[in-house]
Amino acid sequence: MTRAAAAVLGLLAASASLRAQTPAAVETFDVAWTVIRDSHFDPGMNGVDWNAVRAELRPRAEAAGTPGELRAVLRDMLGRLGQSHFALLPAGADAATAGRTDLSGQPGFDTRLVEGQLVVSRVARDGAAAEAGVRQGWIVESIGTTAAGAILASVDSGLPPRLYTVEAWKAVQGLVRGPDGSRVPFVFRDGAGRRVPLELERRPEAGAPVKVGNLPTMFVRLESEAIRTPRGANAGVIRFNVWMAAVDAAFQKAVDGLRSADGIVLDLRGNPGGLAAMLMGISGHFLTERVALGVMKTRENELRFTANPRLVSAAGDRVHPFAGPLAILVDGLTGSASECFAGGMQSIGRARIFGETTMGQALPAVFRKLPNGDVLIHAYGDFVTATGVRLEGQGVIPDEQAPLSRENLLAGRDAALERALQWIDRAVQKRKDSR
Repeated sequence: MTRAAAAVLGLLAASASLRAQTPAAVETFDVAWTVIRDSHFDPGMNGVDWNAVRAELRPRAEAAGTPGELRAVLRDMLGRLGQSHFALLPAGADAATAGRTDLSGQPGFDTRLVEGQLVVSRVARDGAAAEAGVRQGWIVESIGTTAAGAILASVDSGLPPRLYTVEAWKAVQGLVRGPDGSRVPFVFRDGAGRRVPLELERRPEAGAPVKVGNLPTMFVRLESEAIRTPRGANAGVIRFNVWMAAVDAAFQKAVDGLRSADGIVLDLRGNPGGLAAMLMGISGHFLTERVALGVMKTRENELRFTANPRLVSAAGDRVHPFAGPLAILVDGLTGSASECFAGGMQSIGRARIFGETTMGQALPAVFRKLPNGDVLIHAYGDFVTATGVRLEGQGVIPDEQAPLSRENLLAGRDAALERALQWIDRAVQKRKDSR
């Protein structure tokens, strides 16, 4: 799970009261500092003098008078490493949620930072936004009483562009979400430049609920469909939103339904990751050999992520892994396990990647409950692809870039998917020519 995803999921946690417990400040700080020192995959701590960090920040932790002040010190400490998958999940209300603890409802649309503006990138078919007529490509001008400009101004402008985009998305989510059944006013700007004020109801997130460790409940969704390429070939598209065990059976069923397709497109845009071990089973639907996609390196050992060829269908019939062209779609909110999968499949030449460079937050992490009740997420390993490419800080670079544009969104065009389908056409033609 990426730091960005974990932080966003922290926003969604409907937990605890507004009255946080006694901070246990020094004990909490010491435990967090020690856990990271002893478990970080790099004994050199990514070039950071960890002892100096302790000497500087421990007095501030000791002086913290509230849970919020202590969390600010802890987040400062985590930020010194400059790496993903170091985050804090509050046990109670936190400044990031403006004191709100119930963020279980959402209005049915997603946003991206496009050409410097917050733009509707997707509208859920059955959500409140779709019912109210919200369309892809509309600009979000305000959420509640907060203007879009103020939201963007709250994000550190010194961040690298990709991280700035992620942080902007997180800031939007903290305002868009709220209690199920509550309503929130928006002001949009439509494709013709008209101002469109709407009040949208927040509704429960769709999908199968799953719970992992200290993370809040997640809702797993998988969709698949058969479509035609520009030249009339048969292609399948599979989309899922998070790497959780509940995906496995649905993914196998989707692949079984698309075995006769000329090519498959796997859409990982907006998928922040999850359980990295799933890479081995999912990749086995597309590989006939036990090929290593990459290696996770910890301080003491290495774990190879090796494909496990899937030779039996959901019905129990003997099958061969799908051998046709495989395209993978990614964007700036594709993270963690999604990055490892896409980068790994790219590195062995089994898939071609389309879209935008991914988060670059690809470190495996674990959870540790701290004395004050908060949960520390901390990385314990590093991931490199089969060809030795380190994804942390760099991300997966698409073979064919296809960035979002407002013009395409308003026109209902999906440039990344279009390019993937064109590539499948070329692959099909090449196969025919070689016969």
